[in-house]
Amino acid sequence: MATQRIRLAPRWIIFLIDLGCCVLAMSAAFLLRLNFNINEINHYPLPKILAITLAVNACLLIAFKTYAGIVRYTSVEDTGRILSVNTLVCLIFLLIENIYPKSVNTGSAALFPASVLLIYFLSINFLLIIYRLFVKRAFHYLFSVRKKSIKAVIYSAGFEGILAKKMITDNQRSDIKIISFIEDNERLIGKIIETTSVVRANKANMERLSREGVELLIIADPYIKKQRLNDLVDICLELNIRIQQVPSSEKWINNTLEPDQLKNVNIEQLLERDIIKIKNEQVGKEIRGKKVLVTGAAGSIGSEIVSQLLQYNPAIIIACDVAETPLHELSISLDHEAKVKTFIGDICDRIRMEQIFEIYAPDIVYHAAAYKHVPLMEEHPSAAILNNVSGTKILAELSVAYNVEKFVMVSTDKAVNPTNVMGASKRVCEIFIQSLYKNIAVTQHKSGNSKAQPRVTKFITTRFGNVLGSNGSVIPLFKKQLEEGGPLKVTHPEITRYFMTIPEACQLVLEAGAMGKGGEIFVFDMGSPVKIVDLAKKMIRLAGKEPERDIAIEFTGLRPGEKLYEELLNNAENTMPTYHEKILIANVREYDFATIHNDINNLIDLAQKHFLMETVIKIKEIVPEFISNNSIYQKLDIPPGK
Repeated sequence: MATQRIRLAPRWIIFLIDLGCCVLAMSAAFLLRLNFNINEINHYPLPKILAITLAVNACLLIAFKTYAGIVRYTSVEDTGRILSVNTLVCLIFLLIENIYPKSVNTGSAALFPASVLLIYFLSINFLLIIYRLFVKRAFHYLFSVRKKSIKAVIYSAGFEGILAKKMITDNQRSDIKIISFIEDNERLIGKIIETTSVVRANKANMERLSREGVELLIIADPYIKKQRLNDLVDICLELNIRIQQVPSSEKWINNTLEPDQLKNVNIEQLLERDIIKIKNEQVGKEIRGKKVLVTGAAGSIGSEIVSQLLQYNPAIIIACDVAETPLHELSISLDHEAKVKTFIGDICDRIRMEQIFEIYAPDIVYHAAAYKHVPLMEEHPSAAILNNVSGTKILAELSVAYNVEKFVMVSTDKAVNPTNVMGASKRVCEIFIQSLYKNIAVTQHKSGNSKAQPRVTKFITTRFGNVLGSNGSVIPLFKKQLEEGGPLKVTHPEITRYFMTIPEACQLVLEAGAMGKGGEIFVFDMGSPVKIVDLAKKMIRLAGKEPERDIAIEFTGLRPGEKLYEELLNNAENTMPTYHEKILIANVREYDFATIHNDINNLIDLAQKHFLMETVIKIKEIVPEFISNNSIYQKLDIPPGK
């Protein structure tokens, strides 16, 4: 059975209090006007005046229902209604004043002198409004503030911050007590907003607030810069202050902020950088009306590429993947199903892949299908070659045969100075498609009649680092380990990685496809690398726990093929700028196509026979900078005789 709200004061009591205030205000008006001279007051028919006052006010109070509102929730609208009613009452008194002496001449003084009415108007508004505000404040203190046990401060004293403070303070179900705003805006620092002071958002003030018992910082600025958020989080974690965020006000449920809408800051927000704004209209021109093939479409990167492509109105997207269930989930999650055709197929199956090109004749190929897990590929190098290298070779050759306009391949920072089979396999892919493009372009140029030749497929590569939230990445793994009570397993105390978001990574892929002229390897400014152990500690603290005390961190040792620091460029490489300072083109060593084509065919032949050691030896011949690390293949790097 639903519980009913207890009404502390019935409406009729409020009605009687309001009438009492009317009588008191009218009496006070005469006393003040006549300087408390009783003899002067006796010249007026005070009983009759008070009776008229009661009658007129009673009628208007009932008509406008000013007594019906809940006093403890008095708002600006209630105040406006009271002012309107009292204005109307005074106008009626003036009307009575003008009529009464003329119709019934008793020789007595006027009923409602203008000066008395002015004092009455001010007095009655003061009484009716002030007692409501007093009750509201008293109720708020007795039944709300005293119950609130968590002291908090709000970052942002702007519109969003003030609104969040009001909602949190007025919500009786919330146990949060806001004691201050913190701000970076110089114009607001030092001000008092709704009885709450605004102080500078710095470490000294946060330390003082912490000593005063502050346990929580609420971020109310939806547009806070990532670096500023990181700074505040670092200060709060050091002071053992929890951090939560409120969604922007347009996302509030029924225009109300409920306690469960306060969310903890997550690690992805701290690793994200401020959005890099790229306004390249060429992307839209490249995609609009085109038939686009995306391999690995059910994966983290591939599915986001599909989603972003839909914004540019392609004719059709062929989403190809070998994983049935994820591909099905992708198809039912998209709003533009008619423009997306799912195609189950293994990129190593040339006949199956050729069916895609025969049926759909794609104009652009985004190749995101690959085996990516380093330790697993170290155990199964032949599988890495068959999927990553043979699959890429098949798709690249079919793209040339079917006159595909552009072929954009997703590569990795692990292809730079590779220390593992996975990274080396991706470097082989880069070498193949670059040399293939150069061979086709040179051949056509030598023929002299480029117009008579089919268009040259432009092969483009993109490299980037670890992607936040991608399948099998470190953050989902840490979250799972946290839920299980730890320990968080880190391979090495010094291991670092670059991070970027999935949308950011896919934006790079589309940009590369748009600006690429053929043969380029695009690299992305990944910002600063992150120490994985620091990442683990921060995740533990964000969960409200203390590293090593509540949740242990365990160092398991580098996995096979893993290196401490990832690179985006080879030492022998340099870069060329593009139109955007965050996107660069790597200058890499060029290979003779005939030689590399023969070498890769031999490599694939070894992989098909699953000769593991021979396969790795051949990879090292093709990629001489491939030096194995923490792997059984390290012995292959030892020169003979040593």
